Amino acid sequence: MRRRHKNDVDKQKHESRDSRKSESDYSASFFSSEKRVFFSCLVFRMLNSLLVQTYFNPDEHWQGPEVAHRIAFGYGHLTWEWKRGIRSYLHPVLFVPLYSVLAFLHLDTPLVMMKAPRLLQSVFAAVGDLYSYKLSALLFGDNVAKWALFSQLANWFMFYCSVRTLSNSLETVLTVVSLYFWPCMRSSSTSSTVSRKWGLVLAALACAIRPTSAIIWLYVGLLEFSKAHDKLKLLFLEVAPVGMLVLGLTCLLDRIMYGTWILVPLNFLKFNFLSSGGDYYGTHKWHWYFTQGFPVMIFSFLPFCTAGIIYSKQWRYACLLAWVIGLYSVLGHKEFRFVLPVLPIALMFSGYCLAVIEDPGLPGYKGKESPKKRTKCSLNMILAVIFLLATNIPMALYMSLVHQRGPEDVMNHLAREARAGKVKNILFLTPCHATPYYSLLHRDLPMRFLDCTPSEERGVLDESDRFLMDPVPFLSEYAKNMSLPSHIVLFDSEEQKLNNLLNSYDYREERRFFNAHFKVDRELQASIVVYVHIGR
Repeated sequence: MRRRHKNDVDKQKHESRDSRKSESDYSASFFSSEKRVFFSCLVFRMLNSLLVQTYFNPDEHWQGPEVAHRIAFGYGHLTWEWKRGIRSYLHPVLFVPLYSVLAFLHLDTPLVMMKAPRLLQSVFAAVGDLYSYKLSALLFGDNVAKWALFSQLANWFMFYCSVRTLSNSLETVLTVVSLYFWPCMRSSSTSSTVSRKWGLVLAALACAIRPTSAIIWLYVGLLEFSKAHDKLKLLFLEVAPVGMLVLGLTCLLDRIMYGTWILVPLNFLKFNFLSSGGDYYGTHKWHWYFTQGFPVMIFSFLPFCTAGIIYSKQWRYACLLAWVIGLYSVLGHKEFRFVLPVLPIALMFSGYCLAVIEDPGLPGYKGKESPKKRTKCSLNMILAVIFLLATNIPMALYMSLVHQRGPEDVMNHLAREARAGKVKNILFLTPCHATPYYSLLHRDLPMRFLDCTPSEERGVLDESDRFLMDPVPFLSEYAKNMSLPSHIVLFDSEEQKLNNLLNSYDYREERRFFNAHFKVDRELQASIVVYVHIGR
C-alpha cells in the first residue's frame, strides 16, 4: 500500500511537471519570435492610441503636430519657444509626411486629424516596447523579459503617455533602444564597436530632440569610458564623429526651417538650466520626484520594482534611475513627463520581481525551490497579476477617457462646425494653450488665445494671468478695442463670472463639454463651454 501510494504521488508530480513544461513551452514559442512580440505590441499600442482621448500637456499639440501642420499646410501657430530658438524642428517634421499623405488622399477630416498623429506615435511606442523586452532578455533572460513586457503594457502611465505626441514619448523610445546597444549597459563583458555606434547615434538623436536627455547619456558615457580599453579611440573616433554628424544635420535642418543658423541645444540649456526659465511655469520641492512624481507614474508596480532591484543586483540600471531622478530634482520646474525615459527601466525591475514570484529557481536569484513553495508561488503570482491589473486598468482608462477630455472634445466640435462653414473666428478665454489649435481645427480661420510668453522682467503678469485674476474688466476692455468673434471658448469657472457680460454682448451657450471631476493645478474646471454670437 505504501509503495502504491508513493507511485501515485510520483505520477501526480510527473503530470504537474509536464503541465508546467507545456505551459512554459507555449510561452517560450510565443516570445521566441521578435516579430510576433512586435506586432502584438503594435496592435496593443494602436488600440491604446484610439483610447487616449484626453488632454495632458500643451506640448503634445503645440510643440509637435501644430508646428508640423504649419509646415504641411501653411498655417499654424508657433509659440514663443520657436521665436527664441529653443526648440528643434527634428521632432515636428516627423508628422509632416503624415499630414501630406492625408491631404493627398483627402482623408484630412477632423476625426482623422485628431487620431492620426497618435497612431503614428503608437508605432514608435511599439518599437520601445519591443526593445524593453529585448533589453530585459539580454540582461536577465526570456522569463524576466516576458514579465517586463507585461509590466510595460500594464502600467497606467505608459498607457496614458507613451502614445501621445510629446517629444518625451519619442525620447523614451530612443533611450530604451539605445541602451540595448551600449556594451557597458549589458550583462556581458563583450564589447562591439558596431553596437556602440548604433547606441551613440540613437543617444545623439535623443539629445537633439530633448537636450535634457544628456543627463542620461552623461551617466552612460562615463560608464562606457571607464570600461574602454582605448579611451582616446572611443572619444575621438566614435563619440566625437557621431555627435558632430547628428548635431550638424540637426543644425542644418533648423537652419532651413528657422532661416538662420541657430544652435538649439545651447539655447535650450541656457533657458532651462542657466536662467531657470522653466521656473516661470511653476516649481516643486526638491523631493517631489521621489515622494510624488515617480511613485505616481510607477504606481502599484513600486514595491515590485524595489524588490526587483534588490533581487537582481543590477546596480548599473538602479544607479541610472537614481542619477536621472536625482539630477532632475535639482531643477525647480518639475513635470511627470521629464522622467518618462527611465520608467521602462523601473518596470523592467518589476518584471524581474514577477519572474521570481513565478519561478523562485530563477537563474541569478538565490531563493530555494520546493514543491510546496512552487504551489505557494503560483498562488502569489495570480494574486500579484490580479492586483496590478485591478489597480492599473481603471486608472489608465479613467485618465485616458475621462479626466480632462474637454479641450479635445471642444476642438473636435469646432472643427466639424468650421468644416460646415458655421465658424468665422474664435476667441479662447482660457489659460494659454489649454486646448489644441490649428492642428485639430484644420481650417485657416482667425483665432486668438491669451498670451503667456515669459516676461524678462520678474513679477510682470502675462495676459493669461491678468484675465484669470479679473475676467470681467479684461473682456470689457477687449470688447472696446477688438471686434468680437463668432465663437468664444471658456471654462465654467470663468463662465460663472462672465455670464451676464456675455449675454449683454448677445452671446448664448452653444455646447458644453465635460472636462474633469477634480482640479489639477487650478480651481476646478468641470466643463468647457462654447458661446456663439447670435446672428453670426
